[in-house]
Amino acid sequence: MGANIGTSVTNTVVSLGQANDRREFRRAFAAATIHDMFNWLAVIVLLPLEVATGYLERVTDAIMSSGEWHQVEGGAPKQAFLQTITKPVTRMVVQLDKKVLEKLASGQINETDDVSLLKQCWRNGTRESCGYLLEQIPWSDSTLGLCLLVVSLLLLCGCLVALVKLLHSVLGGPIASLLRRIINVEPPWPYHLLTGWAAMALGCALTVLVQSSSVFTSALTPLAGLGVVSLERIYPLTLGANIGTTATGLLAALAAPPASLRYTLQIAFCHLLFNVTGILLFYPIPATRLPIPLAKALGNLTSRYRWFSILYLLMMFLLLPAAVFGLSAAGPWALAGVGIPVLLLVVVVGLVNLVQRKRPSLLPLKLRDWSFLPEWMHSLDPLDRVLSRLCCCCPASDGRRDAPVLGLIPNQSQMNILQPVSASSSVLTLNSTCGPEYHTMNGFENCAFGELPKKKKATNNNIVDQKDWDFGGTTTSL
Repeated sequence: MGANIGTSVTNTVVSLGQANDRREFRRAFAAATIHDMFNWLAVIVLLPLEVATGYLERVTDAIMSSGEWHQVEGGAPKQAFLQTITKPVTRMVVQLDKKVLEKLASGQINETDDVSLLKQCWRNGTRESCGYLLEQIPWSDSTLGLCLLVVSLLLLCGCLVALVKLLHSVLGGPIASLLRRIINVEPPWPYHLLTGWAAMALGCALTVLVQSSSVFTSALTPLAGLGVVSLERIYPLTLGANIGTTATGLLAALAAPPASLRYTLQIAFCHLLFNVTGILLFYPIPATRLPIPLAKALGNLTSRYRWFSILYLLMMFLLLPAAVFGLSAAGPWALAGVGIPVLLLVVVVGLVNLVQRKRPSLLPLKLRDWSFLPEWMHSLDPLDRVLSRLCCCCPASDGRRDAPVLGLIPNQSQMNILQPVSASSSVLTLNSTCGPEYHTMNGFENCAFGELPKKKKATNNNIVDQKDWDFGGTTTSL
């Protein structure tokens, strides 16, 4: 479960490459975080279920008990499409001693023993060169590992920036319009019911081919930023990538010795069953596709406060996991004493927001918005002003240069983090073609994720209604 959450950090880092343009960044960040939202929601539901009932363990144990897995020959070949390209290069830089790794994993060697993980070649009792670069550098394993980490991160960031720039130059003009029409096409009923499942199968197949969900979803993020792929189409593709990435674990499990094959396969099946159960919870029924509105909300928030993307990375992938880990180490009572009130607070706030948006008349007048709270409790504007003063390179929110472009009024607070998008809000868009139900925080840009109002189209002597649908920011008439 933790690996599922951690693997989606790459998409979020990729989306930062489009931070210069608010509209592109809004779409790209939403497309990146839809993977995060699905994984977090699946963990929030399935982790307590697993602790209480052992659901994943029991089902996978029943699967393993249904066959004689110990008689299956291990050592199945691992088909690695990308490793065929990258392995010759990495072997020139570093080679690891797999026997030492196996002994460390099995407990035959302690971590405190003075043993090097780097491969050493011996012939007739004499050490000879293995032919890789790091062998020639007389540093410790820790120092060499840190240097490799820094170089790898620099290469990763450079490749991601180059990917965004390349897609910008290639997918422009008529090509982008053509791809948008092909990828986001909705066939007539009843075939459109199968479109999402077909996209899921495509995402699964491509991920099995490259054996990395991060590679596939990271390639989708810039496309979403450019408006080529809609968020509703990215969602099933991402779910398919989550299924496809389990193939790597299954292939690795098949390469285990026959004596331990049952246990390695059970872990791989746990990963598969976790993703399949998450899909059954959050995809078949449109009302349960909660990651989509959550990702849209994060995209809206990030387009207004671009520094929020860095805060999101630190919170979701560093501080929050560290806090949960610390509370878990303190004991189950400490985790329950802190975690349960926090979860209840989140649920209550979410329910109030839902009622504010759907049926505000059911709430007392004071609860129809969050204005009765201090500003720092329902808005990021105070923190934005503080960061603007601390960082001279960050323009203050009050003087937004793109306010005229987005249809916004300068010098006004445009975002309430607790306030839902509703017609009952006291702050409404003044210059938007989307209608009064959209918040000022988005201006007409909120149309990028919603349905535009109908407009009249003259055909000969008749006037018919025509709908405009926006796929990621560009309007296509159907």
